[in-house]
Amino acid sequence: MCGICGIINREIGHEVDPHALKRMCDAIVHRGPDDEGFHVAGQAGLGMRRLAIIDVRGGRQPIYNEDGSLVIVFNGEIYNHLDLRRDLESRGHCFRTQADTETVLHAFEEYGVECPNHLNGMFAFAVWDRKRHRLFMARDRIGKKPLYYALEAERLVFASEIKSILTLPDIPREVDTVALDHFLTFEYIPAPLSIFRQIRKLPQAHWLLYEEGQLQIQRYWRLHYHASCRRESDLADEMVTLLRDAVKIRLMSEVPLGAFLSGGLDSSSVVAMMAQTSSNGVKTFSIGFDNASYNELPYARTIARQFNTEHYEEIITPDVLRLTEKIIHQLDEPFGDFSVFPTYMVSEMARKQVTVVLSGDGGDELIAGYETYIAERMARTYQRLPAWLRRGLIGPVVSLLPPTEKKKGFFNKSRRFIEGCRLPAHLQHVRWMIFLQQAEKQKLYSPALRAQLSSHNPYAFIEEAFAACNSDVALDQQEYVDIMTYLCDDILVKVDRMSMAVSLEARAPFLDHRFVEFCATLPPHLRLQGKRTKHLLKQAMRGILPQQILERRKEGFSIPIKNWMKQELKPLLMQHLSAAALHDTGFFEPNYVKRLIAEHGKGVENHSHRLWALLMFQMWHQQYMKK
Repeated sequence: MCGICGIINREIGHEVDPHALKRMCDAIVHRGPDDEGFHVAGQAGLGMRRLAIIDVRGGRQPIYNEDGSLVIVFNGEIYNHLDLRRDLESRGHCFRTQADTETVLHAFEEYGVECPNHLNGMFAFAVWDRKRHRLFMARDRIGKKPLYYALEAERLVFASEIKSILTLPDIPREVDTVALDHFLTFEYIPAPLSIFRQIRKLPQAHWLLYEEGQLQIQRYWRLHYHASCRRESDLADEMVTLLRDAVKIRLMSEVPLGAFLSGGLDSSSVVAMMAQTSSNGVKTFSIGFDNASYNELPYARTIARQFNTEHYEEIITPDVLRLTEKIIHQLDEPFGDFSVFPTYMVSEMARKQVTVVLSGDGGDELIAGYETYIAERMARTYQRLPAWLRRGLIGPVVSLLPPTEKKKGFFNKSRRFIEGCRLPAHLQHVRWMIFLQQAEKQKLYSPALRAQLSSHNPYAFIEEAFAACNSDVALDQQEYVDIMTYLCDDILVKVDRMSMAVSLEARAPFLDHRFVEFCATLPPHLRLQGKRTKHLLKQAMRGILPQQILERRKEGFSIPIKNWMKQELKPLLMQHLSAAALHDTGFFEPNYVKRLIAEHGKGVENHSHRLWALLMFQMWHQQYMKK
């Protein structure tokens, strides 16, 4: 696991400044505290910071091929690298190290741009071809590892994190208002956008080729849905077999290894498979809260006891918000997902004991685990009711229900359901993943921002993802959209940045591409059966996991921030969302923000998502745009 960066000048005679490359590496030292390496020759400079996990002694980067014509910097892990290595050796390739990085380099030498299709793992890498003067970069199928770039007239620069690119003093710091609008709508910024107008993300499952100042970007993998006709019991058996193997190959490590354990179905399944395949015992790490409706520690303890893990846990209090500025620095962009805090805390706790952890990320998107899938089915029934009943009675009555301090609860869920039903039906389940609607934007956005976004469709990337799915089955489309947007640009961003902030590598067995492709063959009723989510996984894990874990409802990894905003967080809100602070950035109407704070404080509305997103942007702007 590493952080990578580079500068490729367009002109062959334009040499890269090694000091600039060193500064880029220094900005991402947390991604690789064990070592650094550079290739600086002529127009090309590649740099890396290394977190040593495989071939600890011999895997230093950059790595060169036999004649030195190709050089690579690599971030990630390739779990099939030994099998791939044997095949490449049979084809005449000579290896100097035991590192998976060198396997990727020879795979590129053998297969060219088809190289990523031969890799099973998480990765972002760059190969410089010294003879042809061209750069090849690629990112893994699901987007577990990040890769940013900025294309200018005279050069291409790239890095694992934006902060590395921003060490170059001539990179403009201009807010991309389209990205800002996406952030306030969905709480994340979808690829290929970033909050900076001149910096872009390489999308998941894409490669990039830079040659003679020209950029070519192409998708190399796409998820296809096709329902299997096999028996449920056979599919359940295969699911366990695939998951067990995905876990087993992710135990490959020369350093201590453990697992995140929330007590939910996904993380519990991973821990169960680790207990079956690991000979060294399992260390597990959990985060809890004093608020009972948010606390899942009892379930995590149940799994820890059943599989005899070495278990560690901590309680989160409002004091954790002291980390806000640090977390904003690690993220580089505004990010609204509350669960960033417990993710950082559990990563920090785990790093004291291990260098690698396995997580349950991906299960919700692959096997219909989110309540939004259920909400979409319920909405179809709700829409059949007479309009006068929906708009004249049910909607107004539900809107009068006061929000409660519970994590979810009937009142909170009812209000959220009605709110989502007011959005366009073609968005399907994404309606319940939208936190700022168009009518609210008209009140919140300044006249200048409204003018800039007058022709912008904030749902366009969602609509494009729906259209790209090869299936006309609603659940297939919904899961595909989540995998290609929310999973990649929210969940995996959160896990990567917070784990790497403390130099911890996180691996996700559910996101093994073989398992992902298998789940795309499951008939919809084996994923979502009535209101029963993850049906086949629950059937597959029956007899392995306790019944209370199999049948408990999904809670989600969140924090009671809506309650903290009324007390502990209020000074932070008043400071960064004051009229003076808002006038300084110039994007929002101070009076409307003041109203949101007042309504939330009185408990008549739950504006926690809107206020938190605004707070994150304002603090990000102060940290990144004032320098």
